[in-house]
Amino acid sequence: MKYKISGARVIFLIFAYCLMALLSIVCIAPIIHVMMGSISNPTFLGLHRGLVWYPLHNVDVKAYEIIMQYEKLWQGYRNTILYIIAQCVVTGVCTVIAGFVFSRKRFFYRNAFMMIIAFTMLVNGGMIPTYLVIKSLGMVDTVFALVIPGALSVFNILIMRTSMENIADALEEAARIDGANDFQIMFRIILPLCKATFAVIMLFTIVGKWNDYMSALLYLPTRTELYPLQMVLRSILTDASQDMSSSTDPSNSVQLYKKSIEYAVIVVSTLPILCVYPFVQKYFVTGITIGAVKS
Repeated sequence: MKYKISGARVIFLIFAYCLMALLSIVCIAPIIHVMMGSISNPTFLGLHRGLVWYPLHNVDVKAYEIIMQYEKLWQGYRNTILYIIAQCVVTGVCTVIAGFVFSRKRFFYRNAFMMIIAFTMLVNGGMIPTYLVIKSLGMVDTVFALVIPGALSVFNILIMRTSMENIADALEEAARIDGANDFQIMFRIILPLCKATFAVIMLFTIVGKWNDYMSALLYLPTRTELYPLQMVLRSILTDASQDMSSSTDPSNSVQLYKKSIEYAVIVVSTLPILCVYPFVQKYFVTGITIGAVKS
C-alpha cells in the first residue's frame, strides 16, 4: 500500500536526521580525539590545535607502555572487577526483593513506606555523616565500605517495583496453587519477566562502580592494595606529574608524553565499558520503558 508523504513530513524527517547526525558527531568526536591523541607522536600532539581525527605523524604507543609499567594497574583492574561482581550480587538481590515486596498489593502501608524511602532521594545526610556511620561500623579500610553503602538505590527500587506491578496477578495466584512460596515466585516467575529492567539496573550498577573513585578516596586511607582502577589511574597521573616536576631533562619520556599519558589513561579506564555496553544496550530502552510507564 502506497501513501503520499506530505511536504511538512519530509522537512521534519530531514531536520530530525540532521539533528541526530549532529548529536552523533558531538558524542563520537571526543572519543575519537582521545583515542587518536593517545597514539599520536607527542611532539606533533603538543603543537596541534583542535580535534585529532587520526594519529599525528605516526602511530606511537609509548604512552601505553609507560602506563603498563605500573604494577598496580592490573591489581586495580582485578580489584574493580571483584567490586563490580560483589556490588552486582548484593544490589541485584536487594533490589529484586525490595521491588517485589513493594509491588505486592497485600503489603499493608506499602505506599507510605515507599514515600518515606523516596524522600531520601531529596534529602540525605551528606558526605561527613555518611563517613561517620561507615567509621562507626568499623568498615573503614575494608572492602565492605565499597560495597555495602551502595547496596540499595531508591531509583532502582522504583523502577523494579513498577516493572513488577505490570505483571498479571494471575501468574502469582497460579504459582501459589501449585505450592510455590514467595521466593520461588519472586526468582522463578516474576524476575524472568523483568529481565530487561534487571539488565538495565545491572548496567547502571556496573558503570557506577567502574567509575567510582570517591568511595576509595574516603574509605581506604591506608589500604592502597585495595584501590580500584580509577584510584590507580589517579595515582599514575600524580606520579607522572611528580616525575615531570623533578626532571629537568626535556627528553624524559614521562615529561615528553604528558598529554599522551593523560589520553591513554582515559582510554584504559573507558574502553572496557565501551566493549560491554553494546551487549546490554538492547535491554536499555525496553527496561527503562517497562520500569517507568505503568499500563
